[in-house]
Amino acid sequence: MEVVHKMITVDIGDGHLTVPTDSLVGAWLDRVMGKKPAPAPFMAVPRIGAEWPGQGGIYAGIMRGEDGQSDYHLIVPTDPAAYNAEIAWGSPGQDMKDACSEFDGFANTVALIRSEHSHPAAEWAADIEIGELCDFYLPSRRELRLLWTNVPELFAEGWYWSSTQYAPNPDNAWGQVFVGGGQDSNHKSAEGRARAVRRLIIQ
Repeated sequence: MEVVHKMITVDIGDGHLTVPTDSLVGAWLDRVMGKKPAPAPFMAVPRIGAEWPGQGGIYAGIMRGEDGQSDYHLIVPTDPAAYNAEIAWGSPGQDMKDACSEFDGFANTVALIRSEHSHPAAEWAADIEIGELCDFYLPSRRELRLLWTNVPELFAEGWYWSSTQYAPNPDNAWGQVFVGGGQDSNHKSAEGRARAVRRLIIQ
């Protein structure tokens, strides 16, 4: 019996991603594209550190889009479901070349959850649903730095996983310390903190 997989194609930056909808990434992208509320044309942007009504959390500031992509607003959820106190990055030794972006945590998360290898922190972040919002992801190294700079009070003191692999060594991935603001890598099998985020593209 031939099994036919329904495919879904999603534009990400200047590229396209086509995956079977019965895969984890396909299901996630189905949820994101089907439920993500479109930002209003003249949406009032709150002050940094203030709650953004209807957007699931606290406004952390603007991230610059890289390689021609749009800039975007970064939001930190306040729901406890978006925080994990002990979780591994996963699959040490596996070189995840498409998850090395220092800026684009969304693209890193897509690469990690579509991989044949296990990546618990990214899979956990992508599986979060809070109300009608389901477009959460594991932030990149630079996104975490923005969070430490603008809203460190939202984070318990300690070290948090990013979605950015440590390029020189596929055994490790980057993380952010919310005591002093330093960044360092850790072994992917180690259990650390993780905090999911979401974004609103600036049109």
